Amino acid sequence: MNETMRRWHLPSFGLKNLELADAPVPTPAGNELLIRVAAVSLNYRDKLVVEGELLPDRPAMPFIPASDMAGEIVAIGADVSRFKVGDRVLGNFWTQWIDGEPPREMARHGLSLGGPLPGMLAEYVTLNEDIAVKAPASLTDEEASTLPVAALTAWFALIETGHLKAGQTILVQGTGGVALFGLQFAKAFGARVIVTSRSAEKLERAKALGAFGVIDTRANPDWSAAALDLTDGRGVDHVLELIGGDNISQSAAALASGGRIAQIGFMKGSEIVLSAVPMMLKRAVIQGISVGHRRSFEDMNRAIDEHAIKPVIDKVYAFEDLHAAFDHLERGPFGKIVVRLKSGVGS
Repeated sequence: MNETMRRWHLPSFGLKNLELADAPVPTPAGNELLIRVAAVSLNYRDKLVVEGELLPDRPAMPFIPASDMAGEIVAIGADVSRFKVGDRVLGNFWTQWIDGEPPREMARHGLSLGGPLPGMLAEYVTLNEDIAVKAPASLTDEEASTLPVAALTAWFALIETGHLKAGQTILVQGTGGVALFGLQFAKAFGARVIVTSRSAEKLERAKALGAFGVIDTRANPDWSAAALDLTDGRGVDHVLELIGGDNISQSAAALASGGRIAQIGFMKGSEIVLSAVPMMLKRAVIQGISVGHRRSFEDMNRAIDEHAIKPVIDKVYAFEDLHAAFDHLERGPFGKIVVRLKSGVGS
């Protein structure tokens, strides 16, 4: 194995400051895994971290960004018991959250991969074995790399906390990673899906993925009325709220009695604005969702294999083309943007 590797890091915040540099290959400690990274997927959160807009405390610089990766274990510490060399693994975003209620210190310190903890944009990374999760056997490295944040967020909203039932209707906003995973999980569990977007072309692609209804929000800015029409006036059982701001008032108006809003994104603003009256009359629930825990991640990966779910990847970029990948992320991909580091198992 080489003694040095390449990694993308930030000497200071700002996309323009991202630079490709050489660094020593890390050595795994007693309970750590050394992982050769095969692919990294980008999330909008990564852009916010890189720009210095998200983390309350400045991480140690130079900082390696990005939360999602898939890779192969190439060495293990002396005390590792959960994995062996050759296993394909992913990293659990909330490093302290294994199951049940999140530990109190997680809320205070936010120990998450890709900020404030070091991220995955390196040829080799080390992870404590408790943070690692086996990759679904049915997915390539590029596909598996998309799961830790976007897929687990959608799964946690709909399956783990939402207890989605066959025959229910969900509405997802936009056609990014979380929205399309929500569509795919809902379809796999027998639910109907409505997709909203400002792009007619992307809505056609969403229909090809199995959406039973689509709403062009450019043509229908008061889109809740269209959602009610599509459900014969009943409304939707689940909304993946990915926009934030005053958009949530439309989500509330679109809900069925007893419906749930999973508050996930805040692209329109972090302050949400809505009337209490429809929420009260409909006995509706708003639940904040921020990825999920390791046990749910493992449940999701089994379901992905069982239902043959294939993540939607808009484009795969070479490791050297990271700036172009972030540019694509800013434009709004259909699904996920992936950066390939090597030709890994199943790639």
